[in-house]
Amino acid sequence: MPLGVTVVSPEQVLFEGEADMVVCTTTEGELAFLPGHVPFLGALRIAKVRVLFSDESEEVVAVHRGFVEVRHDRVTILSDAAELPRHIDRERAQEAKERIEELLRTGVDPSPELNEALARANLRLELFDYFTRP
Repeated sequence: MPLGVTVVSPEQVLFEGEADMVVCTTTEGELAFLPGHVPFLGALRIAKVRVLFSDESEEVVAVHRGFVEVRHDRVTILSDAAELPRHIDRERAQEAKERIEELLRTGVDPSPELNEALARANLRLELFDYFTRP
């Protein structure tokens, strides 16, 4: 029996369907959810969410914080912001990364917001490069 999976951001539903497993990174670490998983509620980190299917394919979503809830063979990802690799603007992500790294090199005190912005840029670049290559 597959899992029902929904990945949603304030702007849109990024994925809705059935899968064999969902892997995400919470504040407790990386977790995998399979059918029959006990109820769970956790906070998400800036990281990818992987939705895996029986044919060994997967859907990957860049999630920029949020929550994951698991109950009754249903996984719901509620993200503050999320995007699919094909919707990522690589040039914009690269420019953001370079701006942030330059600020850090020039001695700007690294704030949590600056570190999160760098993590978002790195995640976007990782997913774009991996999932859009030929």
